[in-house]
Amino acid sequence: MNESSRTARRRGRGPKPRGVAVVALIAAGALVCLVVAFRPGGHPADAGRTTATAAAGSRGTQDPGRAAPAASASAAATRSPGPTASPAVTARPSTTSARPSAPDTPRTSARAASLARRIRPGTDYRGVATTYDAGNGDGSCSYGPSSDVMTAAMNHTDYETSAACGAYVLVRAADGATVTVRITNECPTGCAPGQLDLSAQAFARLAAPSAGRIPITWRLLSPDASGKVALRYKTGSSRYWCAVQVIGHRNPVARLELRAAGGWRRLPRTEYNYFLAEDGGGCGGTIRITDIYGERLTADGIALRPDAVQTTRLQFARH
Repeated sequence: MNESSRTARRRGRGPKPRGVAVVALIAAGALVCLVVAFRPGGHPADAGRTTATAAAGSRGTQDPGRAAPAASASAAATRSPGPTASPAVTARPSTTSARPSAPDTPRTSARAASLARRIRPGTDYRGVATTYDAGNGDGSCSYGPSSDVMTAAMNHTDYETSAACGAYVLVRAADGATVTVRITNECPTGCAPGQLDLSAQAFARLAAPSAGRIPITWRLLSPDASGKVALRYKTGSSRYWCAVQVIGHRNPVARLELRAAGGWRRLPRTEYNYFLAEDGGGCGGTIRITDIYGERLTADGIALRPDAVQTTRLQFARH
């Protein structure tokens, strides 16, 4: 209200002459018209919209996963459409909806394999393939004789103290020929990182044996295996000393633990692919194994019988 209006109100007190009253009525009517004329663009209406917009923004900050998209849509409906309104509404839903589960993409599976070491899923490795006589199928991984001839020896660097043992890898030659092999052996230090020494039968799937050495790429697999995981105590194991081996696992094994008096005890891994408890703590008890994806399998009732392969009803999930 301006100064002349306040002065008019002060002067309006007490008896007035009739002419003055008429003038006062005309002035009052003009003032009402001015208020009505200026109200649509005035601050009170804008203040109501500002309050609603601030409240919507506050809900979006507290819970961006659910409340924010609805609040943004409401605020956009209140305001007249503009070039920035549409991106503000669509940006939040796209952020919250893009959450693939672990098996959906190789990239996500790779991130999920937090226990993997040098050999990681979803990664292509380059090297060369050579060939050797696999004999009866036994090797540094200590699995024993086998009729499975689709095997390979991993180079010393990627073997990583037997961490590669039991892993399945897809090997691809330059011309596109492929073969799937299981790591059962270690190639000596003469083999460079990335190199695979294939059994003669596996090498023949990629090239003529006379080639001897070919460039390859290879990657880790999580195959469609129908078998179950087995466990074996090493010869000489007792409740005073034991070593435990995992056989038939779909994915590489990252850890093996025994349940002891103080809880789960993680065992160190040997180069011959056994997990060792030198003081015997937990030997003969419950065994827990974990793959590179973090999945845990717990096996009860595994007797402490040295050199006996004891099959479980367990298997790791496919990735």
